Amino acid sequence: MKAFVAVAVLLLAPLAAHAACSPADFAIQGFKPGAAPGARLSLRGELVNHCATASAAQIRIQVKDASGTVLQSKQAWPAGTSNIAPGDTVNFDLGRMFHAQPDMSTFTASVVDVRTW
Repeated sequence: MKAFVAVAVLLLAPLAAHAACSPADFAIQGFKPGAAPGARLSLRGELVNHCATASAAQIRIQVKDASGTVLQSKQAWPAGTSNIAPGDTVNFDLGRMFHAQPDMSTFTASVVDVRTW
């Protein structure tokens, strides 16, 4: 029985480490949609790790029209496959992923997933 428990702990330990941080442990600060030179969109902000362990977060940016209909939605990992240390910040600008449309009205950014690389 002890061997079974030991094997179970060893098999489940990586899952527990993966679940140590959640999207709620990350914050997006200073998110500023705007226009960049050359009629390119600028969707800048900072991703902050408030988790106790180094992890990475995936964010989603949605662009909506005045009625709230989602026109475009993209997800990205601002730090790529690098973990962000506890308390550290990563700057991002995901405007290059979007195409400007005249009916764009609101822009939202949220953390949707967390992973430890």
